[in-house]
Amino acid sequence: FVPLLDWPAVRDPAQKCKSGPVDLVFLIDSSRSVRPHEFETMRKFMIDILDTLDIGPNTTRVGVVQYSSQVRSESSPSPQGTMTGLAIKYMMNMAFSAEEGDRPKVPNVAVIVTDGRPQDRVAEVAAEARDKGIEIYAVGVARADMTSLRAMASPPFEDHVFLVESFDLIHQFGLQFQDKLCAIDLCVEGKHDFCDHECVSVLSGYHCRCNEGYRLLDDSKTCRDVDMCNTVEHGCEHQCVSTPGSFYCVCPEGQLLQDDGKSCGTCKSANIDLVLLIDGSKSVRPQNFELVKKFVNQVVDSLDISAHGTRVGLVQYSSRVRTEFPLNMYHSADEIKAAVMKVDYMEKGTMTGLALKHMLENSFSEAEGARPTSRNIPRIGLVFTDGRSQDDITEYAKKAKEAGITMYAVGVGKAVEDELREIASEPVEKHFYYTTDFTAISTIAENLKLNVCPEESQGEIEVKDPCACESLVEFQQATMSSLEQLTQKHILFKHLQHKKGGNDDALLTSEQNHLLNVISLKLKTRFNTKLIFCRVK
Repeated sequence: FVPLLDWPAVRDPAQKCKSGPVDLVFLIDSSRSVRPHEFETMRKFMIDILDTLDIGPNTTRVGVVQYSSQVRSESSPSPQGTMTGLAIKYMMNMAFSAEEGDRPKVPNVAVIVTDGRPQDRVAEVAAEARDKGIEIYAVGVARADMTSLRAMASPPFEDHVFLVESFDLIHQFGLQFQDKLCAIDLCVEGKHDFCDHECVSVLSGYHCRCNEGYRLLDDSKTCRDVDMCNTVEHGCEHQCVSTPGSFYCVCPEGQLLQDDGKSCGTCKSANIDLVLLIDGSKSVRPQNFELVKKFVNQVVDSLDISAHGTRVGLVQYSSRVRTEFPLNMYHSADEIKAAVMKVDYMEKGTMTGLALKHMLENSFSEAEGARPTSRNIPRIGLVFTDGRSQDDITEYAKKAKEAGITMYAVGVGKAVEDELREIASEPVEKHFYYTTDFTAISTIAENLKLNVCPEESQGEIEVKDPCACESLVEFQQATMSSLEQLTQKHILFKHLQHKKGGNDDALLTSEQNHLLNVISLKLKTRFNTKLIFCRVK
């Protein structure tokens, strides 16, 4: 094989034809049936053609491929079989490659010379070569098979298929081929009848070619843009807009296109993987568990949920742990909220440590929909509990945070503040919240911002400081309300007993009096402890 760039420039271009630049490759048959003197005739045939061409790096480039049972780089006969298909494939992939000197936007022309029937398949590989823009001339000598010649050649066949009786007459094709090479370049002369985009010269004339993203219409001149939104899997969450050779996604008014270029959200970079761990122990009670589910749905409403945006998973725990749905199950807020309302209350104990272990080892695994850490999508865990854990939380609360999970803790009622603080990430004051009863958890949901909008929350949950003035007032009001309710019940009980004629001093048994005193003392102690904690802080 002689590459396209290895031919020296002809010294006297004034005597050569002035065709446009061409990359020309000869495929010559040197199988056993081609006798040595016939091979020399082919060699002279090529030299005669080359003598008429203006050969040089910027004009015509020429390469030669010799083939028999294999493709060889020598320019001497190789007395074996006729593997024409193999030669065409080599020509297409190697001879017309940039490494071997092929130039973009320069016509590629191949001349195949053979004297027999190919011993391999040629139709498919020749069609592939033509599809790549290679114009093929097929020259048969003596015993050559006309069907095979037509299978290899470019249309129209009357211009690209030649059959001569012997190698001595092959110069007849050479004369006609020279005329085609030296024909007027219709693209240069402006006689291409107005191609919409690009005119491509070939030896038999020209053809029109469209820019990327356009297709050529049946008139062979006009280019029409291709609707890329209908031809590719664009993945746009809202709307796809086609452009020549590409597309882009747009979002509805009030939403921004996210970093993936496909999903939409109310703020930029609003993507998180969020797993909520909700306490389903016996102390929560069924009616309060319904409030917990509403709390979860309030949080969901504040997020930009989609397959490419924020993902949400839900885990319920009591004496055991149950995944209600993983991160990759639902891709819209409506789907998640419907699934939350169908969650059944578990009851029994409070194994918060076991729940944290499950979250770390399972919920944030790629198998359950967590995205790879290499994508830098924040992982957030939110624990909701109403009481002291019955197992140790220290180990897995620490491991979760070490694994890069940002932890938030929400406590209600008897939840222990020390445990909440141990679960929460730093700064602790921004990652935990506490309220006295379940009716106030809707207020917590309103104050949580999990959408990671930098301009709103700098990637953190915004919560009320439990020691802020308004929080202390709220806590005091709840405590006083409980004491007042207890006092009213006591007065009502005494009034009913008095109407029955009982002695006021004997209205309550010593056991009942003791119980009332204990409850009252607990409420007062709780409030005082809160004040002491905040003063120390």
